[in-house]
Formats: sequence, structure tokens, C-alpha cells
Amino acid sequence: MAGSGKTTLMQRLNAYVHAQKYPSYLINLDPAVATIPYTANIDIRDSIKYKQVMKTYSLGPNGGILTSLNLFATRFDQVMKFVEKRAPQLQYIFLDTPGQIEVFNWSASGTIITDSFATIYPTVYVYVVDTPRSLNPQTFMSNMLYATSLFYKTKLPIILVFTKTDIVKHDFAVEWMTKHEAFEEASKVNDTYMGTFTQSMSLVMGEFYENFTCVGVSSMTGEGMDKLFEALQKAALEYEKGYKVELEERKAELIKQEEKRQKEQIEKFKKEMHIEVNTTSPMNVIGQTIEPAQDQDMEEEDEENLFNEEEEQEHFQDFMRTINSKKT
Repeated sequence: MAGSGKTTLMQRLNAYVHAQKYPSYLINLDPAVATIPYTANIDIRDSIKYKQVMKTYSLGPNGGILTSLNLFATRFDQVMKFVEKRAPQLQYIFLDTPGQIEVFNWSASGTIITDSFATIYPTVYVYVVDTPRSLNPQTFMSNMLYATSLFYKTKLPIILVFTKTDIVKHDFAVEWMTKHEAFEEASKVNDTYMGTFTQSMSLVMGEFYENFTCVGVSSMTGEGMDKLFEALQKAALEYEKGYKVELEERKAELIKQEEKRQKEQIEKFKKEMHIEVNTTSPMNVIGQTIEPAQDQDMEEEDEENLFNEEEEQEHFQDFMRTINSKKT
């Protein structure tokens, strides 16, 4: 979510992998960010000018971000070529994305970017939550709904990273996710419709929380980074056991459907050709083609039959003449 500290977290991630000597690759996909506190291997701002896109298409800030990413996604195959060249030497690839959830939930560019990585490499979503702001039950529930929609849209493992734990610990969030009574008690402070609605939603969300891994991190102090990387490794295993298996099943199903479609097209083509041939030239029916040599043999046979008939007629006339001469 915007303002939750994603870019600062990326800076801390970059510092951590360098300290641990993990080979990594950083990609910035936020076209609207003014500066980034890390060196990106690929930066969308080098090829897409966010303000120019807004001006050209008469768009606001959010529309400009979505359109910039859509334009960038049309050339994302080039990005993947750069990544694939370096991939054998890499341990981690990090993508810093815009805070607009619409990019990955409803935009084509989000699907293209996600699928480009998820079909080749173990891919994990890190959903960044602003811990101090989530003290409000309604804000907390909004974050959980966003995270759930992202999880069911992509089917990828997801880690909830509660940032700014140097200001507020994330223990309350873990308690709210594991104990419905605790969240209900916190929501009673707000006796409006939204408060009641939030309490009702928590009953439904309890089942979905089981799919999430929670980690508290301070990007300022580095607290929690070890646990975050442990969670990333576990999530990568989930990818291999869950998403990758499902992906292979989907691929097999698509191949099966394509083979069926091709077979149906061939059968349809054969039927259409059979009808067309029957109505135009009966001599060219498939499976009943008459060879030229056969035509010649039939003609010779007809001529021979014709010759025999004439010879018999002549013998008959001679016979009749002989009979008449004996009578006289």
C-alpha cells in the first residue's frame, strides 16, 4: 500500500543481501518515485517518463502510473532477457512496485509482469503493511482484504511484512489475526456501521489468515530481516509444492484443449472438403479417385466389346443368306 515504506524496505533489503553476500538483482517498477535510495539494475524511469505520459494522455497520478506500467509491460520480454542472462548467478530478484493495488489486481501489466517471473522462477509476494496506521481496525481490515484479493488473484505465496516496528510492534496484528475475540473487542470502539461491518468481516477472514506468513520488520534498524529471509525461503518451497504444480497442471490442460481444438478443426475441414467435392466433381471423391491408366483400359475394353458385336451381326447375316438360298 502507498506510504507503507516499500522503497525504504527495498533499501534495507539491498543492504542486507550485500552484507550477507547474496547475489541479487533489483528492478524499480515505480515510475512516479522521485528518487530511490538504492541502485537499480533496471529502472522503469529510464524508458518511461511518467509526467510526459500524464500530459500526453491527459491522466491523473494514478492513471499515469497504470498507463506507464502498461506501456512498460509491452516490452517486458526485453527485461526478462536481461534477467535470464544473470539468473544463473543470482540468489534473489527484487521488484519495487507502485503502491497502487490496482496494478496487480485489475491491470494487464501486473498479470504480464507476475506471470513472466512466476512461470520461470520461484515467486513470492511481499505485501507491506504500515504498522502504526493499522492500529485502526478498519485500516487493518482493508489491508487484509487487499492482501487476500492479491493472493487469490495470483495464487502465489504471500508474506505480510509489518514495517516500522521500531515505532509500533506488530504483536497486536498477529493477535487480531489469530484471535477473533481480540479484534472484535478493538472494533467495538467504533459503533458505526463500518465498525459492525468490520467485525463481521473478521469472522470471514479468519480462514484466509492461515495462508499468510507474518513478519515484523524495521527498515530503519534492520530488526526482523533474518526472519523475513527465513520466511522467503519457506515461501519458495510453497511455490514449488503449490503454485508450480498447479501451473504444470494448467499447462497440460491448455495443451489438451489445444489438441482437441485442432482435431475438431481438422474433422470440420474434412467434412467441408467432402461436401464440396461431391457437389463439384464426382470423379474426385476422396478415397475413390480414378487413375488415368484405368480410364484408358476401360476405353480399350469398350472398343473391343463394340468390335465383337459387329462381327456377330455379320455372321448372323451370312447365316440367314445361307438359309434363304437352300429354300430356293
